[in-house]
Amino acid sequence: MERFTISLDDDLAREFDTLIAARGYSNRSEAVRDLLRGQFEKERQVRKDAPYCVANLSYVYNHHERELAERLTGMQHHHHDLTVASMHAHLDHDSCIESVILKGPTASVRSFADALTAERGVRHGQLNLISGDVDQGRHPHGGVTGAKAKQHMHFRPKT
Repeated sequence: MERFTISLDDDLAREFDTLIAARGYSNRSEAVRDLLRGQFEKERQVRKDAPYCVANLSYVYNHHERELAERLTGMQHHHHDLTVASMHAHLDHDSCIESVILKGPTASVRSFADALTAERGVRHGQLNLISGDVDQGRHPHGGVTGAKAKQHMHFRPKT
């Protein structure tokens, strides 16, 4: 691990310490690492240097909207290659929240998320996307080796 030192004026240092205490960090180093990871992720996405991703799409919708629940489920089935899992909860008599875990090419994930949140009756859609690298190949899992090893994909976050 590499170490470096930074200097902050007193007001900025106090504000930073207040922020890290509010977020529950045990030290400044962990907070700085998270800030850097977040900034690097933003830059990768701006540069479109994020060809693959894992993401969480959360949205609230009115379950009384005509056939909306069926349309949303149908969209997830149609994009089963991107949809890893979903969770559904009832908020009140009218509203539901869903959280869908997605994985795949970033452009496809964004396009799917945009289409889903644009459906009439969907409100408060939010996509949290993390870029990464994909390895494909055969290697042992659970004692399975050689030709019996399954072809599958591993996703590794970038930072």
